[in-house]
Amino acid sequence: MSFLTASGVEKSYVVGTNRLPVLKGLDVSLEKGEMVAVVGASGVGKSTLLHVLGGLDAVEKGTVRLGETELTSLSDADVVAFRNKNVGFVFQFHHLLPEFTAVENAEMPMRIARLSHAAGRKRAEELLRRVGLGERLEHRPGMMSGGEQQRVAIARALMMDPAILLADEPTGDLDEQTADTLHELLREMHKERGLTSLIATHNPRLAAACDRVLRLADGRLTAA
Repeated sequence: MSFLTASGVEKSYVVGTNRLPVLKGLDVSLEKGEMVAVVGASGVGKSTLLHVLGGLDAVEKGTVRLGETELTSLSDADVVAFRNKNVGFVFQFHHLLPEFTAVENAEMPMRIARLSHAAGRKRAEELLRRVGLGERLEHRPGMMSGGEQQRVAIARALMMDPAILLADEPTGDLDEQTADTLHELLREMHKERGLTSLIATHNPRLAAACDRVLRLADGRLTAA
């Protein structure tokens, strides 16, 4: 059985009086340990796909299964708890809290799970040092570059030792050199942590470094 499986997934949004279908009976499966890229035109639904697979958005039809858990059968509260523990998200624009330091932002998933503050602090510091931010622990986002902020976001995504990493254009707002450095870091962390990773990207170099490349078009995924 595949590690991540989505079957017949449908998702649409209402814009004014119109219903806009985004995912149209989409199927996808990932094996444990795979690093897979999703490419496609802007606005085609790559973010929606990641949100659905990670339990941020509910599906209208179809099923999403991660390991032994069928997300689409869980209550809202159970989805939140499952997502916080098992799914790591990295977004293009970081979504760091500006009033908190790097280490406070990184440890946020453990705070949400109401786990030991001391343990959370220690793990956050360890992860931030691993991603090259040992000298930035007490810096707030406004004091860091875009690449440094994205490193904090990666550390935050890994805080709960997730089973899967979902990254939505993780280097889309960075210059080429910084993006290449982040690409290498993502690959290193994927391998070190035994992750299964799905990365939506416009960057051909990042896509080429993945095990497989899928293309999202007209609401469905095909091999690129």
